[in-house]
Formats: sequence, C-alpha cells, structure tokens
Amino acid sequence: MKNITVSCGCGKHNPLHCIIPPYIFKELSKSSDLKIREMAIQNLEIGTEFRTERNWVSPEMVSNLMTRSKGKFREVYDMQNKTRFEQNLPGKFVRSEGSPASNDNSVDEAYDGAGHVYDFYKQIFNRDSLDNNGLPLISSVRIGGMSTNNAFWNGRQMGYGDGDGMIFNRFTSSLDVIGHEFTHGVISFTSRLEYRNESGAINEHLADVFGVLIKQWVYNHDVNQANWLVGEDIIIQASTRRAIRNMLNPGTAFKNDPYLGSDPQPDHLNKKYIGSDDYGGVHINSGILNKAFAEASIKIGGYAWKQAGNIWYKAMLQLNNTSDFKDFVSLTASICVAEYGVNSPEHAAVMYGWKKVGL
Repeated sequence: MKNITVSCGCGKHNPLHCIIPPYIFKELSKSSDLKIREMAIQNLEIGTEFRTERNWVSPEMVSNLMTRSKGKFREVYDMQNKTRFEQNLPGKFVRSEGSPASNDNSVDEAYDGAGHVYDFYKQIFNRDSLDNNGLPLISSVRIGGMSTNNAFWNGRQMGYGDGDGMIFNRFTSSLDVIGHEFTHGVISFTSRLEYRNESGAINEHLADVFGVLIKQWVYNHDVNQANWLVGEDIIIQASTRRAIRNMLNPGTAFKNDPYLGSDPQPDHLNKKYIGSDDYGGVHINSGILNKAFAEASIKIGGYAWKQAGNIWYKAMLQLNNTSDFKDFVSLTASICVAEYGVNSPEHAAVMYGWKKVGL
C-alpha cells in the first residue's frame, strides 16, 4: 500500500469542507478489509483532487461566476460516477428550479434538500440564500460512484458521493448533512471563520447546529423529540455506530466500531484536543460547543431554531475570522442580553450550556 497523507483533501487556508472528518478516513485506511482500505485511500485521493478547485474560490468569485437572481433557484447535475479527473464539475445537467421530480433518488434528494435549506434560512432568518442575495444552490451527485464516502461544499457548490454500501449510504439521504454543508457556504459569506484550531471548531460547530436545526424544522421536532445526531441517515446502522457525531453526547456516535473505531469528540473543555491533526481538531473540538448548544436548547425548551437558533445565527453574522471559544461565549451572552434581557430564561439557559462544558 502506498504512503498517503491522511486528510480530507482540504487546503489549510481554504479547505474543502467535508462532512466525513479526516480521523474517520485515517481509521478506515488501517482496516484489515482490503476493500474498505482501498475505498478509504480513494476517498483521500478524491479529496486531494478537489483541493486545487477549492483553493482558488472566494465568495467574491462565486458572486461573479454565478448568475444572480433573487429568490430560490436550484440546479442539480450528475457526475455519472466520474471524478474531476474524468469530467469537470458540475457534470451533466439533470434538474433545475421548478422542473418535475426526476425519479432518481440522488437527484431528487439533492434538489429537495437544497430547497429545505433555502426555505429554512428565508423563513426563519429572512436570508435570501447563502449570500443573502439569491445565490443559486448548485449540487452534483454521484461523484466517484459507490466508492465516494463524502459530501462537500467546495466554495461554490455542493457535491455528493453515493457511499460504499457497507458503512455509508448515499450522502444525499441526510437532510442534516445537506444543511451542514450548505451552512459552510453561509459562513463563507459572513464570519469567514478560519479553518483551523478554535475558529475552525466554531466553523464546524455552526455547520452542525444549522444542519440539525434544518432537520428539526422540516420534521417539526421540538428539543425533546430531536435526537441531536449528525449524519444518522448516511451511516449504515450497527450496534457500534449510530451517526457521525452526537451533539448532546459527544464521543458516543460510534464506539469500538470494527471500521470507524471510537468517536474522539470531547464533551468538556478539559478534554480538548490540542494536537495538529484535523487542522487543530476542527471536527473534534466542535463537540464541546455542540454539547453547549444542545444543553442550552433543551433548557430553553420548545423549538431550538427559535431562541437558541436566533442567538447562534446572529453570532454567526458577527464573529470574525479568528474568533476563539471565549469570543464566541462572550458574543452569545451579549446577544442574549440584547435580545431577551439580563437573566432572562434564554440568557440563563445559554450560560448554563457553556458552564456544562467548562466555558
């Protein structure tokens, strides 16, 4: 087996945002199952392949590249199981805004998921697409065939693999995954959080938050009905794995799984990962923040996208690219006071959530 650099294929400064974190591919690449190992290596190479595309894309370039029109506009393309080496993104045009269902699960799930993302941001926060100016929501499905285990936002569009059929289902099947990845687009037009260390963990955390809120909103789940899992639908369920991440109970999404190993996410600041892998633990340490949000939401009660979601959305707009955990805590506290008042139930709940994780 040739030597490889274990990463998601993301550039350090302008990463490709992928739902499957690098530590999962690292674990898969050590599997004794030759097929699993080869698929992991291929996924690492696919990530590298898209890195150069992501590295030159900026929000300003996206705005110039795409036709702008107010309101919801979606397009879905089919990569026909090819990678970018064989066919440039976005692929073969399949479906656009207002056209009938294609009866292709991957295409229609990508189309419907993008619509739910648009509707959520518009109806809850009066935001017109990712850039608040009608940016078209572009998706490509069937990238790399059954061996592509990821979904990504590359700075201008979404991309989805079909999964391997052994550990992962097709990535269009998960609404919270679609919401997560499109939210990276919102972040790129707002706070532009640097994708490393604590600012990168906030970036991943916000994507998880709005991914699960979109799912909760679509299914009308209150804080007690919600299971707070990220990527539940893309995981082929087993006794040792439930999801990619568990927001309420970080570190429990998978445990002693023969392929994935154990979930490394900490649930408290005193367990924070301080190494250099995963860009300084952006997917790992987001678990600390995820738990705080889930705990605060449950403490408030009702629907999480209302008070807690409102606070976190306003924070996403006001953060800067190097904000750290302390900045984030301070900002959410200030927003609570401004929106709901000092010592209001919302303020008390948010501070309770931060205290639960040592912040």
